[in-house]
Amino acid sequence: MTPDALLVIFAGVFGLLVGSFSNVLIWRLPRRENIAFPPSHCPNCDHRLGVSDLVPVFSWLALGGKCRYCRAPINRRYPVVELLTGLGYATIAGLFPPLTVGWGALGLMLLFTLLLVSSAIDLDTYTIPDELTLPGVALALGFGFLNGRAGAEGLPDFAGAVNGALLGAGLLVAINQFGSWVLRRFRERLYPEFPIGYQQISLGLLAGAWLGPWWGAGVGLLSAGLNLALRRVIRVPEALTLGGLLLTLVLGSAGMGPGMILMVQGALAAAGAVSLVAGLYWWLQREPEAEEDSAHTTVDDRYDASAMGFGDVKLAAVIGAFLGWERLLVALVVAVFAGAILGLLQLALKRENRVKFGPYLAVGAVVALLWGQGWIEGYRTMLGL
Repeated sequence: MTPDALLVIFAGVFGLLVGSFSNVLIWRLPRRENIAFPPSHCPNCDHRLGVSDLVPVFSWLALGGKCRYCRAPINRRYPVVELLTGLGYATIAGLFPPLTVGWGALGLMLLFTLLLVSSAIDLDTYTIPDELTLPGVALALGFGFLNGRAGAEGLPDFAGAVNGALLGAGLLVAINQFGSWVLRRFRERLYPEFPIGYQQISLGLLAGAWLGPWWGAGVGLLSAGLNLALRRVIRVPEALTLGGLLLTLVLGSAGMGPGMILMVQGALAAAGAVSLVAGLYWWLQREPEAEEDSAHTTVDDRYDASAMGFGDVKLAAVIGAFLGWERLLVALVVAVFAGAILGLLQLALKRENRVKFGPYLAVGAVVALLWGQGWIEGYRTMLGL
């Protein structure tokens, strides 16, 4: 048996163990429980589980899907998550051999776990915890550094991971900004956040189009600093920022400014940077007992229409950082089509589609991971690039 084949088997077994821990995260993170203490126990009778109760998949089968101590049913999701993780890790090890890809293979396995756990929590609670996404972005940047120069598998280096994270967050937040503006019928937000929030993100969009990503992000963060210094919110009208960006793109298409492509890239990257800083600030300032919507509930989310949850924005940053901006675009296209198809099916069945965008985005990311590079190369060949 070859070393690569042995690593595939090892990765599958390792994935089963990680899947067991993933179930702990899925249960405890939404409830703000410590993920290490107390040790694993039955959620119904609180009896501590023994080693024989914790063998991935086999314990569930041996116990007939019921707790050994109180005979309460054990959710079928437990073995499903373990099996999916084991299969996912083995597939990644087969397609991205660790002996060839190096640390990048382990990074992709981590991404798979983040996507699976985020989707399960989103389906249960309509939230994506910051405890997964924000550290996930940092870890992705670390793996980008370990990747060095991007190899044949198209995994990003550190610069590519930074660019993917910023463009991922920026693209989703731009969709949210304009979608929310339309939902509010182009009225201003009633309750802008202090000191940093959607107003600073919109300002970053406009400034980034003209000044580039870093100066654009600096303008957005300078606005937040001014709010802090004055201890009140200095309103930045969306008619100026979002309306100004639309005008900017019209001017860019006419040949003015840095050019359309650079303007779009600068706007999205700047908005993505401000979004991640805002997300980190909201996470650190969050009260332990506060209730959240999709990864974070702000005053704006409760009183002003929002097109999507902010957790989706940070999840897109994770995907972009791990896979790079090109595969991120593939993931987004697949997610949109998957969401549209399921939405039409539920409409035909007269069922309400309450699934958040996060699971669709996760499915798109897995598709992009497995087949995205081939699609990208095919597209380049078709265009003669």
